[in-house]
Amino acid sequence: SAHTPHATTRRYNVRRTTSATHYTTLFTKKSTMGGHHYNPEAEPKKDQNLQAIKDARTPLAWRDTCSHILVDLNKCRRETWWNPNKCEHARHVYEECEYNAYLQRIEAKVQLDKLNAQE
Repeated sequence: SAHTPHATTRRYNVRRTTSATHYTTLFTKKSTMGGHHYNPEAEPKKDQNLQAIKDARTPLAWRDTCSHILVDLNKCRRETWWNPNKCEHARHVYEECEYNAYLQRIEAKVQLDKLNAQE
């Protein structure tokens, strides 16, 4: 038989309204980026310790606003021989930081487009 996931495993909660045939999707959107919880660890930084990033031998292609997290993540990966069950929290924080940086770039583009449209 097919397994139906519980509502808690979805990205949003679904609840029945007063009518049994209508469903209402409830999003818990906050004023943070992406509408998800705020994690200060995953905040992209423009000012970073470039010497630490260089000493960690981070490739140039990976040096962005989340490199400060990547240094710790790669250190954890090397110490655990790239065990996929280890360093999960650090990987999640790094991926969340990359997503937040993406949202910042999108917002900057939207603001730039608004300025260009006014001119």
